[in-house]
Amino acid sequence: MSTIIALAGQKGGSGKTTTALAIAAEWHARGCRVLLVDADPQGSTRTWGDLAAEAGHSAPTIVAMGAGLHRPDQLPALAQNYDFTVIDCPPRHGTVLRSALMVADLALLPCGPSAVDAWALGETLDLIAEARSLRPELKAAVVLTRKIARTVLGAGARKALAECGLPILRTDLGYRVAYQEAPAAGLGVTVYDRGGAAADESRRLVDELEAVTSGERRRAPK
Repeated sequence: MSTIIALAGQKGGSGKTTTALAIAAEWHARGCRVLLVDADPQGSTRTWGDLAAEAGHSAPTIVAMGAGLHRPDQLPALAQNYDFTVIDCPPRHGTVLRSALMVADLALLPCGPSAVDAWALGETLDLIAEARSLRPELKAAVVLTRKIARTVLGAGARKALAECGLPILRTDLGYRVAYQEAPAAGLGVTVYDRGGAAADESRRLVDELEAVTSGERRRAPK
């Protein structure tokens, strides 16, 4: 059975797609069977997949789904063939996020490094609480994105997020050019920037996500 992670957030620009690509591509690089679900009408994840195919790069399986993805004949039927499923949810589409939360093991909320970014999590937190009333087993966590090291803003980011009521992952994703360059090359950041800081923190994030979701790959029968 696949571990399903939904990248959630009603605010645009928080880093959902960037994070989804980074973790899905890293699991793929580790030899896992990975399904990447593009639930955003903007289609950035599918564009990345097209670029990867044109360049001859290996990539996760990518499919487009919408507000009906929770139906038994949709994502649940497809995800069972993969080790990890990553859902890139759109901003300002509560029906799609609700659907994703009905099947996810973990809702991962990327959040920028300012108090304003933290305040913007409110609507998403409400949707998670709503989903948990039906699925108490749903886990949720925040990952800090676009963090600028050695700045007052970066140093205060975790304090600003402390009141959201969710665990904040230890791994932060910095504000790094590699996160913008890798998708344009049709690559995951850990392959594009193998020895760089972006690759290192993305690998650590994947390690932490495996621990949060029990640390075991729940593989589908072969």
